[in-house]
Amino acid sequence: MRSVTVVGHRGDPYRFRENTLRSISSAIERGADAVEVDVRLTKDGVPVLLHDDTLKRLWGPDRALSALTHAQVEEVTAGGVPTLREALLAAGDHRLMLDLPGGNEHSVRKIVGTVRECGAGERVHYCAGTVAMLQVRAADPAAEIALTWNSLAPPRPVLLDAVRPRWLNYRFGLVSRELAERVHRDGLLLSAWTADTKRTMRKLIMNGADAITTNRVDALAAVLREDS
Repeated sequence: MRSVTVVGHRGDPYRFRENTLRSISSAIERGADAVEVDVRLTKDGVPVLLHDDTLKRLWGPDRALSALTHAQVEEVTAGGVPTLREALLAAGDHRLMLDLPGGNEHSVRKIVGTVRECGAGERVHYCAGTVAMLQVRAADPAAEIALTWNSLAPPRPVLLDAVRPRWLNYRFGLVSRELAERVHRDGLLLSAWTADTKRTMRKLIMNGADAITTNRVDALAAVLREDS
């Protein structure tokens, strides 16, 4: 059977709090080939794992991450928010897909620099929209990029030449066989997010997705075993 990469969405969030070390480890234990995590900077420039721009939804305090130092984040979350360095260590030899919500030139350079310092460039790839991915490409000419694309209209050739993505990353509802064929004709791989039902997973596999991001790693792994 054609190989499909299983990507845990923020880890294994139905079992453990998203973007935590335990969630990353659980996703890997349940069959993830890679884990998608969100990376932002604290006030003092430490890359940490958090999707939202505040701590409220996951950790309670209604405080912006950008207004807190790493030490303050540690204090108010009892050490629950891991740094990117800690996440890279927790993932071991497995890959991390770094989503960069709200990424700007400063944060992208800091995040890419941390990956480089950890010697993790070969097991990391980056995903987000055009602006952040152009900044990643400027910071690291060798970076592996999944360009998140929200339209059925293809990215313009001039954009693809500038970003040089390996993947195009689509919301699952946009993925069709025709879309996958077009992406593959352009020499790119197709990733899809976020599929949580087995019916959707099977449809994405049938249509030609090369990677699927899911909150239910075990379900996707089971679907792939059925078809192997």
